[in-house]
Amino acid sequence: MKALRIIWRIFVGILAVIGAATVSLFTFLKVTKYYEISINVNESTIALFDERVELLRTCGAYSADSEFIDITHVQDMERADEIMKYFQLDTLYDAEASTWEKALAIGRFVAFNIPHDNQKEWPEHVNAIGLWEYTKTVAPAFNCRLHSILTYELLTAAGIKARYITCLPYDRNDNDCHVVNEVWLPELNKWVMLDTDMGGHYVTDASGELLSLREMREHYIADKKMFFYPGYEDGHSNKTYYYKYMAKNTYWFACWNNLGFYQEDYNNHPDQELRDKYYGLVPSGFDPFDKDYHKHTSVATNDVDQFWK
Repeated sequence: MKALRIIWRIFVGILAVIGAATVSLFTFLKVTKYYEISINVNESTIALFDERVELLRTCGAYSADSEFIDITHVQDMERADEIMKYFQLDTLYDAEASTWEKALAIGRFVAFNIPHDNQKEWPEHVNAIGLWEYTKTVAPAFNCRLHSILTYELLTAAGIKARYITCLPYDRNDNDCHVVNEVWLPELNKWVMLDTDMGGHYVTDASGELLSLREMREHYIADKKMFFYPGYEDGHSNKTYYYKYMAKNTYWFACWNNLGFYQEDYNNHPDQELRDKYYGLVPSGFDPFDKDYHKHTSVATNDVDQFWK
């Protein structure tokens, strides 16, 4: 009996330790979640967000202009087939999946395999296969531009119309921009934003409708609620770092007029005819190219409808 009592006490002690650990873990998760929310509503964060949105609200208006904007998607079926086979893209989604389901599957593949980093060494081959091999042989992560180029080439290879857009701030001395993809969804007859950097994001309005970059900017200005989906998981409307970061980087936008594989693979395709013009959608009265930003090929326009058509 004495031995049984000792065993019982040991058993009770183990249960107590497990219980305490469970409570501690639950408390940690609650605290972590609370902290995540609480840092979103501090005064400095709100002030910074309000300042960035005010810049959008008070900038010059968009207007129609005479500059003809023509963004062309250049086909290369041989290269598309090579990328499809190399990455086995058709294993990421069902053949009957919608365009958004396919795009999101590709987004997850990139976001979950390649973290964000400002790489110290620029890749020698700036194309889908070259960038993937860079993460296996040189460094495991890279910045938003390289993320977007890789994602763009995978989407294009899968037959999904996409374009990668550089999202830029008002401050000409702020060299921190962001680059994301927009995906054309024929089922919805619209563009939607897909970001694979920093764990991945997409955005919806309060009703759950997927938003484009143009619509995100308009929502900021009109103070309409948006839901952000970090990691492509549950959405929230908290004013997080990403929420205010995109408020900063929706002042103006830029995109190549021709888009295709090897778009910025300058070392290996130096005479690429794709690099004909670099369009900038800017508010009236704002000159984005005074810092020699692709100045030899750049065209600024205030025509929001042409740029986003």
